[in-house]
Amino acid sequence: MSDNNALEDIVGTGNVLDGIDILREYSSDLSFVPSRRPRCVAKPSTADEVQGIVKWANETMTPLVPVSSGPPHFRGDTIPAMGGSVIIDLSRMKKIIRIDPINWVVMVEPGVTFGELQPELEKAGLSTYTPLCPRGSKSVALSMLEREPITIPAHHWDALDPFLCAEIIFGTGDKLRSGEAAGPDSIEDQWKIGKAQMVPFGLGQFDESRLISGAQGTIGIITWATVKCRPSSTRTRTFLISSETIEPLLDLSYRLIRVRLGETCFIVNDLKFASLLGKNQEEIRELRAALPRWILVVTLEGYGPLPEGKVEYQEADFRDMLKQAGNLRHLQNVLSFSEDDITKLLTKPSDEPYWKLRYKGGFSDIFFLNTLDNSPAFIGAMHTLAHSRRFPSEDIGVYIQPIVQGTSCHLEFDLFYDATDSTQTERAQSLVTEGAYDLANMGAFFSRPYGTWAKIAYSRAAETNILQRKVKKIFDPNNVLNPGRLCF
Repeated sequence: MSDNNALEDIVGTGNVLDGIDILREYSSDLSFVPSRRPRCVAKPSTADEVQGIVKWANETMTPLVPVSSGPPHFRGDTIPAMGGSVIIDLSRMKKIIRIDPINWVVMVEPGVTFGELQPELEKAGLSTYTPLCPRGSKSVALSMLEREPITIPAHHWDALDPFLCAEIIFGTGDKLRSGEAAGPDSIEDQWKIGKAQMVPFGLGQFDESRLISGAQGTIGIITWATVKCRPSSTRTRTFLISSETIEPLLDLSYRLIRVRLGETCFIVNDLKFASLLGKNQEEIRELRAALPRWILVVTLEGYGPLPEGKVEYQEADFRDMLKQAGNLRHLQNVLSFSEDDITKLLTKPSDEPYWKLRYKGGFSDIFFLNTLDNSPAFIGAMHTLAHSRRFPSEDIGVYIQPIVQGTSCHLEFDLFYDATDSTQTERAQSLVTEGAYDLANMGAFFSRPYGTWAKIAYSRAAETNILQRKVKKIFDPNNVLNPGRLCF
């Protein structure tokens, strides 16, 4: 029996694909990771089928590469690192299993995207925690699993928030429910007694979710996840606080988060914000010319009883903070974009084409963790690095997202370039790969080490490297799950 026939016995006829065009689609992405064509693509629809594929992979020693989000992909983690790999595409697993409006929790399969989930949550008066304007085809569970930063730091209590519990198929083929979902009893029986799979800590405080968080599919594959939600806002004020220097906005961010005032809170430069708003290169350039150098985006939101009153008292406190901050001002509107337009932009997935592709058609990003107060030094260093590699610093978007109650921040540089221009592409690639070493030497922490960043991260953490290899050997002894990624 051929491998394709064996896989079809597991996932059904028509769900194993090996056409040239299909394989080409999965063999590369918009990153600088070299392309490699997979053997085929298997598309399971149930947890039992996922488990069957993993067991088959162990029997045949076949590498598996899990994929759940729709295209385009950007970071190289879905490109096979080894020949003969099979893509296990989870996009058919699209069930929104349960929405719990009392406990503000939703249980979803890995193929459910932001574009699909948010309309269903709105019917229950809920909203997802989202990264900054995710693409509509982005898997909700994967985004949370990969620790993409959410835009509401005051609700961010832990690096894994808002990811809660999951059902995991480990590389051994064994199935385990993490955290509170582990039991006792079935999930349905737990629902009957009021449990909502909210507590991520497992039996004996074994936190299984941390094994797979940020692991790029190298330890296990999730078949459902519970994700924390929040009530939908019924009254929102959005403030754009502008400054020609970044330091006053950083200080204001610290003050806001310390007293947990407001919801959305992040800082962007003019190019980043124009790219969020504009629909094409011409519009982005026009918007940028009208914008100040730096913008702090803050929302004050009301929900539940007396939402208007909540927003009013927060706004009064916020305006007092602005007065104390000195020379900062609120942009009432940006050209033709009103406050309502910007509020809507922050609460829904990106329209097509994906917003990072609108300015020049190509982009690559560098992101890492550090603290807010160190951000100016990294921004200055990034401009110096760009100059040394002849990459125009004016084509770099900057995004600073406070996380975990403002104790640290996600600092992201978007390098926009024309992907059809080989010179621009080479300069961007040099900056992303070689420049990351210089940033790491300054203290940048690559907590999500995609591609060449893995070498940077693990070369500086020998004990972590040894420990993670031991964990990999326990949960994936035959190294079938996305081999060649991270330190494996």
